[in-house]
Amino acid sequence: MEELCFRGKDQYRPDGYQLSLIVSLLAIESVALLQQTGIKIFCWTLGGTVVAAGLGFLFALSSRTEVGAAGITIRRGFGHGRTYPWREIRWIEVRESRGQQGSALAVRITLANGRRRILPAIHRSRLYPGPHFELHYAKVVGWWRAKTEPAARIQPPPR
Repeated sequence: MEELCFRGKDQYRPDGYQLSLIVSLLAIESVALLQQTGIKIFCWTLGGTVVAAGLGFLFALSSRTEVGAAGITIRRGFGHGRTYPWREIRWIEVRESRGQQGSALAVRITLANGRRRILPAIHRSRLYPGPHFELHYAKVVGWWRAKTEPAARIQPPPR
């Protein structure tokens, strides 16, 4: 089987309409802040917002999930990431979460110790449509089934 790599920079591309809406709201809030606080506090707040948004953007772009013979490697932002061997992975599922922007789907693994990890760059939401989400999920599950025994696959109780 071919090793898989799902990168944040391929996934995290917001829709143009939603991005323009976010920028417009930030501009309106900036004008209100400038009128209420003055130029000095406004500049510090704007600078802090730009730095925080830039770091968050870089963090998301460098996140990735790699699936291969050794297991699943999750890299969130900067660093080498962590590899979870196939023998530690008990279950793989799609997690749905609902919020103000609608529902979002993400692939989640459950480990032998009961901890759960969401795989970055394999999800679908209104902001990040992810047209190949089902295909990517099926490929990850295919690797998991090929590398684990059926007796080792234990579905966790719902939370």
